[in-house]
Amino acid sequence: MLLYIIRHGDPIYQTDSLTPKGTRQAEALSRRLAANGIDEIYSSPLNRAVLTAKPTAEVFKLDVNIEEWMNEDIAWNEFSAVNEDGDRNWFYSCPSTELLVDGDVLRPDWYNHARAAACPGAKKDYERIQAASDGFIQRLGYRREGNVYRILEPNQKRIAAFCHHGVGTTWLSHLLSIPPLLFWASFNLAHTGVTVLHFENHTDGRTSPKCLIHSDISHIYEARLPMVYNNGTRI
Repeated sequence: MLLYIIRHGDPIYQTDSLTPKGTRQAEALSRRLAANGIDEIYSSPLNRAVLTAKPTAEVFKLDVNIEEWMNEDIAWNEFSAVNEDGDRNWFYSCPSTELLVDGDVLRPDWYNHARAAACPGAKKDYERIQAASDGFIQRLGYRREGNVYRILEPNQKRIAAFCHHGVGTTWLSHLLSIPPLLFWASFNLAHTGVTVLHFENHTDGRTSPKCLIHSDISHIYEARLPMVYNNGTRI
């Protein structure tokens, strides 16, 4: 099984929609996914994710199945805090050195890190995403057992899940068994960036997802759209 985890296109957060650029990104993405096919589509209930999934759903004539647990608003409420400037942001949205310099990124009680102190609900919400992920992946045929998955129903499906930066990076840290602080400090997701995980069907009945590509935006290049990270750094 291949799991495609995809961030929404360039958003208008105030109206939970896409900019014209975001719409073009979503259309370019649908052409990229059409190259090899998609069997099932899932999405956060938020409109910017659904709108990003829509062109792909139209190409394959598939329904967009809503997964409430992918809702970024829930994660935002638990993982965000007011910073020193009085602005509200993800508690881990800081220079990576602040998370990496003391080596605390590997600690199992990461939620006790000084940066997480203002977010008492972070641990509970991380566990919510972990549990929801395990239930979702089991429905697709793979049951988590520790850091590996028991193959219940081996398949060759291609599954697309449209979500967000906060939920996406948190989910990936769990799927790949990477400590969340380390993942948040070291990985980002671009608008319509495609991350592909391969659940290979090993003969011993167990598997672990391997990341084949992370936040790929080759479709942006093919469509001659600006190659920039979230309207900032040119890449």
